[in-house]
Amino acid sequence: MADNNIDKLYQVLDTFEKAGKDKKEIKKIRTMLGKGKISEALEKIRELNNIKEEAKSKTTPKKRKKVIIEEEKKEEEMEQEKLEEDKNEDLPDYYDENADEDYFSKNEPEEDENEEIDETEEYGKQENSEHSIEDEEYSENDYDEIDEEYEWNNNEEKAVYKEEVKKQESIYPEKLRDEELEKIYIGMLLNNPKLITKYYILFEECYFDDQSLLNIYKSILFTEGGKYTPEIAKKGFNFSVDNSETYKQKSELKLEVEQKSYNPEKIYLELSKLCVLRKSYIEEPREEIQNQIEDIRDYELYDKMTADEVKAAIVQVSVTQKFKQSVLSEDLTSFLEKGENNLTNGLELPFPILSSVFKGIRKGETMAFAMPSNSGKSRFTINLSAYTAFMHKKKVLVISNEMSEEKMKLCLITTVLNNPEIQKLHGQKISKTEGELLEFKFRPDKDAKVEVDENGFVLQKGNETRQEFVKRLEKVSTEFRQTIAVTDWINNQINNSIYFINITDHTNDELKKVIMNYYYKEKIEYVFYDTLKTDTANIGNGEEIKRTATILSNLAQNFNMFICSTLQLTESQTLPINLDVNDLAVSRTVKEVLDTLCLIKQIPRDELDKYQYSLKEVDTKFLKLKKYEDPDERYYACVVDKNRAGAKPKLVFNLNLAYNRWNELGYLSLSR
Repeated sequence: MADNNIDKLYQVLDTFEKAGKDKKEIKKIRTMLGKGKISEALEKIRELNNIKEEAKSKTTPKKRKKVIIEEEKKEEEMEQEKLEEDKNEDLPDYYDENADEDYFSKNEPEEDENEEIDETEEYGKQENSEHSIEDEEYSENDYDEIDEEYEWNNNEEKAVYKEEVKKQESIYPEKLRDEELEKIYIGMLLNNPKLITKYYILFEECYFDDQSLLNIYKSILFTEGGKYTPEIAKKGFNFSVDNSETYKQKSELKLEVEQKSYNPEKIYLELSKLCVLRKSYIEEPREEIQNQIEDIRDYELYDKMTADEVKAAIVQVSVTQKFKQSVLSEDLTSFLEKGENNLTNGLELPFPILSSVFKGIRKGETMAFAMPSNSGKSRFTINLSAYTAFMHKKKVLVISNEMSEEKMKLCLITTVLNNPEIQKLHGQKISKTEGELLEFKFRPDKDAKVEVDENGFVLQKGNETRQEFVKRLEKVSTEFRQTIAVTDWINNQINNSIYFINITDHTNDELKKVIMNYYYKEKIEYVFYDTLKTDTANIGNGEEIKRTATILSNLAQNFNMFICSTLQLTESQTLPINLDVNDLAVSRTVKEVLDTLCLIKQIPRDELDKYQYSLKEVDTKFLKLKKYEDPDERYYACVVDKNRAGAKPKLVFNLNLAYNRWNELGYLSLSR
C-alpha cells in the first residue's frame, strides 16, 4: 500500500481517538501499522467504524431521535468557518482511487434523521451527555465533515508531537554533535531489528542529540524489535510517541540506510563513545574540564579507543587538570622578553649538571639515570627531551616534581641556544649563558653608540620600560636578534612540541593517568620523568619505588613508549668509577624492572689526576682530564650498571653548567 494510504490510516485513527472510540483497540491498530500488518489493521479499522449498538435491553428501552443540539451545532459551524479561513489547501480524501481496498464501505446506508433507534442501557446513562461522533456511524456523506474535524485534530496532534519529540536545539558543543551517526544507527536497527539483541544502549548511557531519533529508538525497543530486546535494554525507557510523522521518518531512515553498507559494530561503538562523552560533558560543572572532554574526540588515537578507554580518558582529564600544565616550547620569546617570572623576583637559580650515556632511545623500554642531589638531574632531563624533540622530530612529555615551569623554560632556551647540533637547525651560531639570559644581558654591535656595563652588556636606562628596552636592543644588538630568532624558531616547532606538567602531591594511579592522557590526546610516545619517587601515600618507604617503576615499565611495554626517569644517589664516599646499585638512595630492587640504569657522579677537581680516558674501550692511548679555571667546567663519571642490550661501560663526560653543554669524552679508567 502506498505511503499516502498509510498516512490516511493514521489520520483515521487520530479522528477515532478524538471521537472517543476504544483507545485500546486504536493502540493495537497503531502497533499493527508499525509492524507493517496493513491488511489486518485495515480490517480492524472497519470493525471499529461499523460497531452498532446492541439490541433492546430486556427492560423497556427508551426511545429517542438522533438530534444535534442547536447550540452545539452553532459552535461547530463557527469552528468550521474558522478552519476554512486557515486552510491553505484542501486536505486529501481518505480514499485513494488507485488503492486495492477502501478504508470504509462506500455504500453505507444513511439513517433517516426521524428514524427511531434502540438505545442500550449505556445510551440511557448518556442521555444528557454532550453529543459525540461515536453516536453515529460514518457514511460517505459524512467524509467532508470528518475532513474538517481531522484538520483541527491533525493540527493539535502535530503540536503535541513537536512538543514531545521535536529535535531540540542542541545542548552539546559542535564536536559532540553527529546527527548522521545517530541516523545510521537507527536506520540499521529499523532494517534489521534483531541487531537490538546486541547493539542496544542502556537508559543511563543513552544521550541522543536528536530527540526525534530518541523517540524512534524507544519505538524499536518496544515495537519493531520488541521481541528481540533484552529486558535490561528496556529498563528506564517509556513508550514512544507514534503517529504519521514518526512513520514517515522511519521510512526515510530505512530507505537511506539500506542503500549503503555499514558495519553495525563500528557504528554502535562510535555512538557509544559519543554518548559517554555527552554524558560526562553534561555532568561536569567545570568549563575547563568540559572543554577537555570535548577535545577527546580530537585525540589522534580516538578511532582506536573503546568506550571503556574513552571513560578512562575522561578520568585522566580530570586527574591531569589537578596539576599545572604547559607547553615548554611555546611562547618562549614572550617569556624571555617580558622577564615577568618568579626567577627574577629572588627565587634561587639552580645550576644542575646534565649528562647522557645511553646510546639510543627505544620505545617499549624504561631508562633511569641516578645522580646525587643538586647535581643536574633536571638539566639532564631537559637536554634529552630537547634533543629528542628537535633532532628526532618527536613530541615529548616532561613530568617534573622538582623544577617549576619557569626554570624549565629558561633551561630549555639555554640548551637550544648553545647546543651545536641544534644550532644547525635554527641557523644561529651563538653562545649565551643561562645567567645572561636571566638578567637579560646582551652585547651591542661594534658600531653601536650605547652605554654598557663593566662586562660590555647594553645597560637599560633608568626611565626605560622593558618594552622600550627590547625595541632598542633590536636595533643595536645582533646578539639579541639572534636570540629572539632562536626562541621564535622554537615557538614554530608545533609538531614536535615539549609538553610539560608539574606534579607534586600525587599517587601512582594519577601519574599513570597523566601519561595516558597525553598519549591519547597528543600521541606522545617519549616521556621524561624527573624525579622517580614513591607516591604521596608511601613517602619514606623506599621499597615502594619499585611499584612506581613497575607501573612505568608496564606502560612502556603495553603502549610502546620510551620512559626515562631520574633517580637519587646517596652522598657516599664511593669513588665515582666504583659506583654500584648499593649507592642508590632508594631500594636497589628498582633495578629489576628497568631496562637501563646509569649511575653518575662528579669527579672532584682535586682528584682529576687519578683518572684517564681513552677513545676506544680497548686502547693503548690514554688522555688526561684537563683542568679548567672556569668552575662551571666539570667532569662526571658514568657507570652503566644495567643494560639489557649488552655492554656496561664506564664513561666520562665534560660539561659546563652555564651553557648547559656536555660532551662525551670516552671510556674512563684509573691512571696507571
